[in-house]
Amino acid sequence: MFSRLADVEARYTEIEQLLLDPGVTSDHTKMRDLSIEHSDLAPIVESFRALLNEQEELKEMEEMLSDPEMRELAQEEKIRLTASISQRKMDLRVALLPKDPYEGRNILLEIRAGTGGDEAALFAADLFKMYSKYASDQGWKCDVVSMSHGTVGGFKEVICQISSAGAYAHLKYESGVHRVQRVPATETQGRVHTSAATVAILPEPDVVEINISAQDVRVDVFRASGPGGQSVNTTDSAVRLTHIPSGLVVICQDEKSQHKNKAKAMRVLSARLFDLMESKRHAEEAADRKSQVGSGDRSERIRTYNYPQNRVTDHRSNSTLYKLDQIIEGNMDIVLSPVRAHFQAEALQAQDS
Repeated sequence: MFSRLADVEARYTEIEQLLLDPGVTSDHTKMRDLSIEHSDLAPIVESFRALLNEQEELKEMEEMLSDPEMRELAQEEKIRLTASISQRKMDLRVALLPKDPYEGRNILLEIRAGTGGDEAALFAADLFKMYSKYASDQGWKCDVVSMSHGTVGGFKEVICQISSAGAYAHLKYESGVHRVQRVPATETQGRVHTSAATVAILPEPDVVEINISAQDVRVDVFRASGPGGQSVNTTDSAVRLTHIPSGLVVICQDEKSQHKNKAKAMRVLSARLFDLMESKRHAEEAADRKSQVGSGDRSERIRTYNYPQNRVTDHRSNSTLYKLDQIIEGNMDIVLSPVRAHFQAEALQAQDS
């Protein structure tokens, strides 16, 4: 680890010199890229330098232990420094993990009702409210792209774009099957039913990463309709895009403008195609690795929300919280943090093996 940190520090020093070079300062693109890299490396280098200083201080404290007058003070300082060094080493190990290539991107959040009929659609709406409130509390912009209502309320499907540099990092492990256990409003005998909804977190691709040929997309327009099938538009403004090679279908009908609906649908189609391509690539890379297990695949049940017990259980991190009422109202950090720690620990273990 120390040799890698020394390399990082050397690169950091090199960038500092480059940023003073007139040939670099006159090149706005290069200047921007180097400034971003410098900013990314700065906290790692600062922590590394602090670690080296603390290790030197620890040596001094150990030498002072032989002095009867300084022994007690040196022992207290040794305990503090030992704890600080241990924590700093762990933080630096995490900082050296490969950066996720999708960090900093906007995301598309997709929620679909699964098994459970009307109750699943109502649960999908509860999940959408939970994520929306969390996004609002974080100061993120959340725009609905498309929604399809259930017959008695809720959503068969709802898609929204979350615009924030931190959205993907916080929510990337939310993809999967979310299960709910509760007594439906229509249940007359008070029996607990189990339903499910599927969540997908899709990073928005850059233009250069996904190129959709117009010849590969069939565009159908039709009249938009609302809950229960009633007409909400007298013109053919709704758009259905079918990507012929993959068979992916996207429908958008929330805008009154056909042009806006098509633009939104193309955004969703691009993200889904990108996700499909990346999923295939990751599956090939991880075919012979244990890390494929628990990868957050959307076919995997990741969390259970038990209303009678006010309990939320995450099946990846094996964490259970009896705070469902708080979590469903958007207080999600208490459930997201253990999940991130779980995958972080897996990444560190893989790095050491």
